[in-house]
Amino acid sequence: MEIALAVFVVILALSFDFTNGFHDAANAIATSVSTRALTPRTALALAALLNFVGAMLGTAVASTIANDIVHLEDATQTSGSGHLALVVIIAALIGAITWNLITWWFGLPSSSTHALIGGLVGAGIAAGVGVYWDHVAGKVVVPMIVSPLIGFFGAYIIMVGVLWLLRKAAPNKVNRRFRIAQTASAAALALGHGLQDAQKTMGVIFMAAYTVGWADKGDIIPLWIKIAAAAAISAGTAAGGGRIMRTLGRKIIEVDPPRGFVAESVSALVLYVMAMGMHAPVSTTHTVTTAIMGVGATKRLSAVRWGMAKNIVMAWVLTLPAAALVSAIFYFILSPILT
Repeated sequence: MEIALAVFVVILALSFDFTNGFHDAANAIATSVSTRALTPRTALALAALLNFVGAMLGTAVASTIANDIVHLEDATQTSGSGHLALVVIIAALIGAITWNLITWWFGLPSSSTHALIGGLVGAGIAAGVGVYWDHVAGKVVVPMIVSPLIGFFGAYIIMVGVLWLLRKAAPNKVNRRFRIAQTASAAALALGHGLQDAQKTMGVIFMAAYTVGWADKGDIIPLWIKIAAAAAISAGTAAGGGRIMRTLGRKIIEVDPPRGFVAESVSALVLYVMAMGMHAPVSTTHTVTTAIMGVGATKRLSAVRWGMAKNIVMAWVLTLPAAALVSAIFYFILSPILT
């Protein structure tokens, strides 16, 4: 039974990874598409390829998800087997997938990262499993607040500098050159998305693996897990994210090529630093969206459609508790059936 549940966790986790890919595909390419630097088909293909490459570059974020969110050992000790721990993971994944689909349907760029973490916390609490609240605060909540602020103010400051440097240049020539440059910045952002988001699925699959004895908790993430997670998010990205692309590319602010380049570059840098330096699972969505707001605000504050921005922020605030609640409900439904 445990092996069957573990296999189901792997399938469900890869399904989450796929929804993450099409839900967040727009993050890396929305500005490049809206500025016509890349066609949608080319942008999606580029993002899918570099999502896969980025996913293979590290496992620090995966280790944080696997080891620093909930005490799965508590579930194993309580039930005398890995059943309860696997049910917690299954409920967390279903809650995260449900919230991803809801926000995707309404075109809101919410965070798949925080949906998954909220799911783990909600299912863990429902099961009476301990939560590493200090790690959740330090590696989730603080970066959740800091990374969008860095995205906004970093993009704003750099954009002001770019505008000053190019103040005498011909606009048509500037736009043409920055459209070319956006190929590189979109690629960098897609790489950062893979580095961050695919690793979260790796962490969940690894949790199931060490729960049923396929690996030890202190082991490095096995290669098969890395390849499976990388392939799933890449396939999801290739499937596209048109609804959210329209929100990021047009409904927040009309982005021109220089602003698109700066927003993508700043977002990519934040993702790299958080993943490599802090091992923090931050939200690609939050970082990109606020960077777009930051470059947009250099036109004038009223250029940013703050009503849409408010709706997005509300979706961010709701994601952790909403995903936690949905996951807790699914835990109570599934627990009598699967344990």
